[in-house]
Amino acid sequence: MVYNRLIPYQTARPILMACDKRGMRIASEMGGMRYSNFNVSDLWRYITSFQTVDFSLHAMDAEKIYTPNPTPEDNMFMGQLLQDGLYYVVTADGSDGFLGQIMHKDATKGKAISALAGHWGISSSEIVAFGDDFNDIDMLRECGIGIAVENAIAEVKAVADFVCGANDCDGIAKWLEDSILERMM
Repeated sequence: MVYNRLIPYQTARPILMACDKRGMRIASEMGGMRYSNFNVSDLWRYITSFQTVDFSLHAMDAEKIYTPNPTPEDNMFMGQLLQDGLYYVVTADGSDGFLGQIMHKDATKGKAISALAGHWGISSSEIVAFGDDFNDIDMLRECGIGIAVENAIAEVKAVADFVCGANDCDGIAKWLEDSILERMM
């Protein structure tokens, strides 16, 4: 593990309990395991690593806290629960839905890129990154070349250096072949 920023359980627990009391589907994630008040596999069949828990007894730090398909009122509620050092973002969940996520303010893709570059002794300017949603914007800005996929949201395309084909049509692979591999031959 090179870079990790967690939400301490003493901070996560009250957020989880407040959302549960409100009747929201809510989960925390740590080490690939989801701790939730709903059957996660009902929404995402490919996720089988989850436990339904009583959040009042839950004592696990969290990599993130998330709620599927939040309403605008849920988004306002989540924003009111934020403490210093946390942020909230809504992104596409990959299955035509949305995911509201609370994370540590330093748990961003851009900060992880910077940490990895430092760990491996390379400049961030030597890194190419691809993105499609709000949580990719800081990463695209941090890298030497930030590329939005064709089906990215407008805000991502606005900060990208280039736009490649859609991520569900091998756009990233084609960009790598044309821009990197072809030049190496």
